[in-house]
Amino acid sequence: MRVARLGAAVVALLGLAAVAPAGPGGSFRSGDEKESAPAPRGDDEPLPAVDAAVARGLKWLVGHQEPCGGWAGDSGHKQEDEYFVYQSAAQSRALGQAQMGVSALAGLALLADGQLPDRGAFAESLDRLITYVISRQNDFGYLEDGGSRMYSHSFATLFLAEVYGMCPRRHDEVARALGRAVDFTQKAQNEHGAWRYQPFTVEDDLSVTVCQVQALRAARDAGIPVSATCIDRVVEYVRESRIDEGRLAGAFYYKIHGRAARTKTSFTVNAAGVTSLHSAGLYDEREYGAALDCVAEWYDDLSRSYPDHFYFWYGNYYAAQALFTEGGARWRRYWQALRADLLARQRDDGRWLNDVGPGDAFATAVACLLLRVPAQYLPIFEK
Repeated sequence: MRVARLGAAVVALLGLAAVAPAGPGGSFRSGDEKESAPAPRGDDEPLPAVDAAVARGLKWLVGHQEPCGGWAGDSGHKQEDEYFVYQSAAQSRALGQAQMGVSALAGLALLADGQLPDRGAFAESLDRLITYVISRQNDFGYLEDGGSRMYSHSFATLFLAEVYGMCPRRHDEVARALGRAVDFTQKAQNEHGAWRYQPFTVEDDLSVTVCQVQALRAARDAGIPVSATCIDRVVEYVRESRIDEGRLAGAFYYKIHGRAARTKTSFTVNAAGVTSLHSAGLYDEREYGAALDCVAEWYDDLSRSYPDHFYFWYGNYYAAQALFTEGGARWRRYWQALRADLLARQRDDGRWLNDVGPGDAFATAVACLLLRVPAQYLPIFEK
């Protein structure tokens, strides 16, 4: 499969969560109702090289935190293989802003290393980030800064869900902000049960949608009420996105409504489709085995063609979650290749590069997260 199909991918910024109910009839399953998540197996033992790489990456990230408490990055949109910037990191800095999605991603990278907002080497950095995220929530519950959109709102919601309960002295304010963010996300769901770049739009795609459902899942796991109907509509949308026939039968389309509907699939889109079903507590490989095969088989093409491109970072963020949940031979082969690539690509100063996309803070945060997936420190990676 040619990597040109990756034009369907859109840059984004994170989430997956453990199983919990969404309420009566909901797709978030628990107890006897849930399907069993496969036990992750394979080459996931702790390695000193990984620990050292993550430590250097997080040190670089914390050293580049903005005075406002977030992290800067270019906000833009994708068009085929390009990323068109409409508010640059420099413009955001001049306005005292940061990029909401990049900031949330950096915070999740810290949490994934076992860092806490109340203690530890990076506690001050996480505490400042919590303040930043909450301060940028508008009256409707939308989390936005630096020109960011629904992708970033979902990842900021995910960050609040993951940090909820970790910082008792800020419990009430995090709970209020998280509840308002969840309400906004549910209200922004369109008639198809999905989401697009902007809230309250008739357009939708699988890439933006998976970000929202994962944020909702993490919030539900944290104890925030989430509508079962909202999640059931998402599952219906994802299932409707499957390709029914041809050599790619069982994979997922990027879009099924509007312009260019049912014309594109990709490494990223298939990983997002599988991860979204996992997030809803649906682990039956008969639903998505073909999509998992695409994800595992297309990694080498992605790695060769887009080593520092946002496709590489965003695509692997979801691929790692989907394949880790499944375990087995697919995961082992993928993890060994990804881990080697990440260790080889780290720069001397600790960062990773992103030459097309939001920037190096984005790439560095994703790289640190990917290297920490097997450790399962972050609830979204737990099985």
